[in-house]
Amino acid sequence: MTDLAAAIRFVPLPSTMISLPIDRRGFPVPWFVSWEDGEPDFRVIGPGKLVRAVREGRCWVCGGKIGRVKVSVIGPMCAINRVTSEPASHPACARYAAQTCPFLANPRMRRNEKDLPEQRREAPGIHLDRNPGVMALWASLRPSKPFRAEIGMAGVLFQLGPLHGIEWWARGRQASRAEVMESIESGLPSLREVAELEGNGAVEALASATVNAMRLLPA
Repeated sequence: MTDLAAAIRFVPLPSTMISLPIDRRGFPVPWFVSWEDGEPDFRVIGPGKLVRAVREGRCWVCGGKIGRVKVSVIGPMCAINRVTSEPASHPACARYAAQTCPFLANPRMRRNEKDLPEQRREAPGIHLDRNPGVMALWASLRPSKPFRAEIGMAGVLFQLGPLHGIEWWARGRQASRAEVMESIESGLPSLREVAELEGNGAVEALASATVNAMRLLPA
């Protein structure tokens, strides 16, 4: 058993995730994950899962029906532009993912693209190829609104619903204000480059959105 798998044993598994399969390392396999030859590929979305999550209001992590509160696990840049590439989850499922997912909990972790199908290599829109080191759990009482990406890779993106509550996480625990600020400062230049491609209006909108996002940082 790996050190991370051992650490996960001390994080209570939400009741919504109890029925999920467990991989050979001891990790619960999220509902959205694709299976190939009996093995899960955590980097690839299973066939039809995105459509079902949207149409049926299913949790991205456990696959169950989401209730009143819907939580999106996002990076700081997504908290600024309020756009994400994945559907929402139950609050407990989202928090478990922030605490235990190797990529989300370890800022030094990089995405493994070995033998990844070409059509699955990039997320829709313009994707920032980095680990932000900090994640936000964006809670809303309204579902995220899907739309087609107009620039970058083709595909479906989601406009986040109005904010109901937010938590910041890093390294499997609550993130500090300094950690969130560091992540924002390192990612904002790339977001500005994207805005510049869209014109002055987008640059001004980004500046305003950044000011609003700064109000959401932990004390």
